[in-house]
Amino acid sequence: MPYDKTAELPDGVKNNLPQHAQEIYKEAFNSAWDEYREPEDRKGNASREETAHKVAWAAVKKVYKKKDNSWIKR
Repeated sequence: MPYDKTAELPDGVKNNLPQHAQEIYKEAFNSAWDEYREPEDRKGNASREETAHKVAWAAVKKVYKKKDNSWIKR
């Protein structure tokens, strides 16, 4: 279930991340969705969606960090 636009992202992403971080999340999620299509490409019994969300959050955390209740650029 790749995302076409940031408005489709989960509420936890839309309501917490700045717009640029949402773009990073969306692009990383969509890329991981394609990359981890096959179960043998994923760790353990993780679903394709779960893996894509983990990759997306990791991509965001490379550029942003959480300070207090806000996400700020590193």
